[in-house]
Amino acid sequence: MVKALAIDVGTTSIRTALVDERGVVAHIHQSMLTVVTPNPGEVELDALEIATMALELARRTLDEGGPCDVVGVTNQRATTIVFDPDTGLAVGPALGWQDLRTVIDCLILQGEGLRLAPNQSATKAKWLVAASGRPASELKFATIESWIVWHLTEGVAHLTDRSNAGVNGLVTVGVDDWDQHAIEVLGLDRAMMPTIVDTMGSHGSATALPGSPPITALVGDQPSSLFGQCCITKGVKITFGSGAMLNMVRGASAPSVMTRFASGCFPIVARSQGGDIVWGIEAIVLSAGSCIEWLRDDLGFIEAPRDSETLAQSVPSSDGVWFVPALSGLGTPQWDFGARAGFFGLTRGSGKAHMVRAVLEGIAHRGADLVNAAQRETGATIDELRVDGGMTENKFLVQCLSDFTGLRVTVSPEREATTRGAGLMALVSAGYLSLDEVEQMWSPTEVFAPQLDHDERQQIRSQWDDVVRRVEKTIPELSSIEF
Repeated sequence: MVKALAIDVGTTSIRTALVDERGVVAHIHQSMLTVVTPNPGEVELDALEIATMALELARRTLDEGGPCDVVGVTNQRATTIVFDPDTGLAVGPALGWQDLRTVIDCLILQGEGLRLAPNQSATKAKWLVAASGRPASELKFATIESWIVWHLTEGVAHLTDRSNAGVNGLVTVGVDDWDQHAIEVLGLDRAMMPTIVDTMGSHGSATALPGSPPITALVGDQPSSLFGQCCITKGVKITFGSGAMLNMVRGASAPSVMTRFASGCFPIVARSQGGDIVWGIEAIVLSAGSCIEWLRDDLGFIEAPRDSETLAQSVPSSDGVWFVPALSGLGTPQWDFGARAGFFGLTRGSGKAHMVRAVLEGIAHRGADLVNAAQRETGATIDELRVDGGMTENKFLVQCLSDFTGLRVTVSPEREATTRGAGLMALVSAGYLSLDEVEQMWSPTEVFAPQLDHDERQQIRSQWDDVVRRVEKTIPELSSIEF
């Protein structure tokens, strides 16, 4: 049996596993990363811990499951590291994608023709170089896949793939070169930048692992999840985690810009091989699973996430209660950072079961908003929506998503499809699988069909739109900020 080692570096944890040619994920090892917030809005990780833990978990997986034929790396796309190539050590903390310390820089740079967001890598790299007090030409820039490959190859390869490079704010349209203007304005240096490569290709040997297996895939987490859910020539998925990410395969036609579209969606590289790029789009809900954590940790309505489903189903309806999940503002399509979450329609008879049910319904409505935005952007007809992530264990939520979208919703057999995608992509890259074979692998664990008719759906969705408008521009000064 041919096997790929998948190394999956997420926002708060690292996961390694073996993925075989049937798409089966086994011998999983996972550990949590140390995440610190030294000041409000700042999120830091230990770069050395990330590399050390990734190698340690990879070796555990191989010790348990036997040798692998290839390696695939997938990662949270915007966490940023600047390091000294002579020592192999970072010159500062790894700045997590949620880190907002460069918000003011982003606003100032708009006046210099750069439209950047604080959750992209560009201004994080600028901050790290400045904080190091060293010339940029002496240092190297890395997102997580670059950092992991540097350590897997023991300092031989300094690479970034197109799916990661395409969202860091430092590349040209087409993701085939670094944007010299952006590099100069940010005070960086071309010499510090990794080589841009395809997601699928020959990326060196992992000499730090037993047998020195070839690295054949590098891919960002959401494109990896898209691939892991067998969306190859077409398809759309939503991953439900702390937030929610919709990704959709668009095709070979390149976008004219690498910034946000009017629909509220973004262009992404879904994958590339042999210089050919398959493009996709991305749409984002900023608060999804974080709302369930809020119900548990701050409101004390539930003891565990699974309790939300039980409580929601204990009442026949939310009894007129609505909740807009905007704890961190609204993402696609509004992109209103000044919006704030709110309950509406509360009465003396409203209980916590109604409120919890309204929270789950609100998250499902926001998922439907993403689907609507994707349809507006592409003009495509969507027949099926695939979902993964821990929240998809909640059957009430998934049924609501089907009801509000009017789509068949199918649940991934692997809740963390990102890991599966990295392994499958590595196997395809090495010729052990074909894209057609991956596309035919889709075998969902559950299928949900809409239970609302068209008129009921339209009425409920119209009411939802009215409620959302009530939370927009809660903090006008934040709502006026655009990235």
